[in-house]
Amino acid sequence: MEFGGLIVVVLFGVILGIVLRKNSNVGLKLIGFIAISIPIIFVAFYGIIILAMMGYVNFYVPFAIGITIGILFFICNAFFRFLNARAWKISLISFIGLCIISWGGYQGYNAYVASVTMDNQEVDLTEYEPFKDGSKVVHLDEPTDFKIEGELPRLDGATALYPLYAAFVQATYPEKTYDVYGNSEVISTKTPNAYNNLINGEVDIIFAAGPSERQLKRAEENGIELEMTPIGREAFVFFVHSKNPVEGLTMKEIKDIYSGKIRNWSDVGGNNEEIRAFQRPDDSGSQTALENLMGDTPLMEPPTDDVVTGMGGIISETADYRNYKNAMGYSFRFFSMDMVENNSIRHLEVDGIFPDKETIRSGEYPIASEFYAITTGSDHPNVDAFIEWILSEEGQLLVEKTGYVPVGKTK
Repeated sequence: MEFGGLIVVVLFGVILGIVLRKNSNVGLKLIGFIAISIPIIFVAFYGIIILAMMGYVNFYVPFAIGITIGILFFICNAFFRFLNARAWKISLISFIGLCIISWGGYQGYNAYVASVTMDNQEVDLTEYEPFKDGSKVVHLDEPTDFKIEGELPRLDGATALYPLYAAFVQATYPEKTYDVYGNSEVISTKTPNAYNNLINGEVDIIFAAGPSERQLKRAEENGIELEMTPIGREAFVFFVHSKNPVEGLTMKEIKDIYSGKIRNWSDVGGNNEEIRAFQRPDDSGSQTALENLMGDTPLMEPPTDDVVTGMGGIISETADYRNYKNAMGYSFRFFSMDMVENNSIRHLEVDGIFPDKETIRSGEYPIASEFYAITTGSDHPNVDAFIEWILSEEGQLLVEKTGYVPVGKTK
């Protein structure tokens, strides 16, 4: 039914209902009530379908159903007068108040969830764009003699590594605008998309943690061999709410938490609260790091959100980390300590060692590993020379100055 026709039906039902409400015949009153109720139910039905397709199943669909039932209740009373004036007034005020409280409570809860949610959107990478006034990207004290001319290698990578390869670009690329979120030679689409772009030949080098088994298989299926050059070291870190009394965990306790064997903070010296152990989406760098840490120990199912898809369907996706007081999450040290700068989280010691550059450098911190410049062995004229420069003293100095631990010598 077209929208104009729907309006006509609704108006006809309302007018008929109003006319018959004043009739003393109970049968006619019932017909009037039905006449005005049917278009209201019809409109509510379509509204509920639209809300469901938009993904508002958990609150707005039952909220709309409740409002529809309430409206029909008061219309019914208008026809048959089973409530006296005082009871009707109290009922109406209570109904409106309940609707306002419910809606306000839901919005307040969403605002709270948003305030404790941490994801990569908390970092504006445009602040690190090379050659941009006021950029946070680090630079060498003296210009390098190595400059890339001609065809520029197309770069992509992990969010946490963008400040580093942006520094490489500022040192060696021609000065111009490189839009990190746009169509330029230097972008950051996060680890999973970066691997896809590399495998599909859309970029020449990505900067990321090592690939997952799924990414290796995808490369193999496309006849691609990933060439990984270590360019720095970084720590894989775990964090909790700043008010959580637990200051550190052992490797075994971490595995037991993420396998589901330990489920309460009291089992590791904390409060008597359930542990809400968040995870990251498959093939992200930090999720791959967790999978490598767990080894043969199976991961438990992560907290999920219901998310509406482009076709209106609802799917479950891994929830972003939310800094509830019983939460636990993980990331890489530079991202969670230097890029996000969230004072409401506290990083944990692992086996009694706190993650910092010195414990990574010395090997004391037990969960540290290399990150890579990853290529596919293409014949791009400048890729090999660029990677060779990254491993030089100048390139490794930028690794150090950005906040990572270099794998080679620095000046």
